[in-house]
Amino acid sequence: MVGVLRRFAHLLTRPKVAAAAFWSVLARLPVYLMTLAIVLVVREQGGSYVQAGTVAAVYTLAMAVLGPWVGRQADRHGHRPVLLVTGLAFPLSMAAFIWWTEPGTPAQFVMAAVSGSLPPPANSSVRSLWARLPLDERARETAYLWESLLTELLIIGSPLLLAALMITGSASLGLTVITAVGGLAACGFALTPALAVVRPAGGGAVGLGPLCERGLLTLFALMAGYAVPIGLLTLAIPAFVDQHGERGHTGFVYACWGVGSAVGVLLLGNLGMGRPDHQRFPWLVLAYAVGLALPVLAFSEPTLGLALAVGGLPIALVAATELSLVRGLAEPHTLTEAFTWASTATVVGEAAGQQLGGLLVERAGARGVFAVAVAVALAVAVLCFAARGVLSRRTPSEVFSD
Repeated sequence: MVGVLRRFAHLLTRPKVAAAAFWSVLARLPVYLMTLAIVLVVREQGGSYVQAGTVAAVYTLAMAVLGPWVGRQADRHGHRPVLLVTGLAFPLSMAAFIWWTEPGTPAQFVMAAVSGSLPPPANSSVRSLWARLPLDERARETAYLWESLLTELLIIGSPLLLAALMITGSASLGLTVITAVGGLAACGFALTPALAVVRPAGGGAVGLGPLCERGLLTLFALMAGYAVPIGLLTLAIPAFVDQHGERGHTGFVYACWGVGSAVGVLLLGNLGMGRPDHQRFPWLVLAYAVGLALPVLAFSEPTLGLALAVGGLPIALVAATELSLVRGLAEPHTLTEAFTWASTATVVGEAAGQQLGGLLVERAGARGVFAVAVAVALAVAVLCFAARGVLSRRTPSEVFSD
């Protein structure tokens, strides 16, 4: 654990990196709470759960559809102008959605779609930056480990921040503050020295862009499949807690999964670092599948929390390897769009898992959904082993000088 923390400290204190890392963390505060926050805001406005869920789905769909296009603009025109424009426009559009629309009105759906198309591409931009920095392979792997750890911390911490703001105000005020901070931080990230010297390698992608690359398309499909069990468990965990505990404890049990994943980075971050990504990836996905089998054995809230924490240890390591594979497979002038497509693939996979989980949980129960999640993950692991040759192709890295 100490060795991994030392690697993080060495990476994040490098010249040009510290400021970019700081602002990029703040810029991503809104990313992992938007669906929950939108539901809370619409309910606070007097809307039904059906209306709230529909509005949240419109936001997510707009983000998934238009996110890659925004990433392409960053590749084509540079990260700075795209981050500045979206950093200013996103909080303004969210303010209009929160304070000037009402549940069930066309204006609310329109503003949800507009807001979903405008989140600053901080995730894909910073991951593209890690790919372009003049780092050795170990330092670059450390960067993607950091990204995976940060994702878990934000998934756990962002809703807690929203809850803290709601104590002193409301969901509407809390979401307004968080999106404003995220937008301003995106502008701060855009103005850092690191991004000032990054230049696209070409004119950006055309046509289907990264989707024309066989290796990337294969990886995106595997990432979508890998995310299906995560979507399944978002339905199975609440169902299990309803049956074996108290509904109010669902959030705490679910958080154990993220905590386990974050701990996995610290404890296992050095695992297999010397092996090529395409060889390490299938084994990590297999470990993820085995970990998913533990919740099948749970019989109470505490045992489910423990099973999720232990079983979640490989999750962030899988995510870090996925990011490294995207960096190696994408052409330099399509990096940002490629990272955005990777996020989109994960969103699509989780959504499919949630839909399937909703259909299964009433018939098969939580334990049955856990078992289906294991079967899906094992199938994806087999496909990952079969795809090692396709995933082994590497493209030259683009770097900039200090």
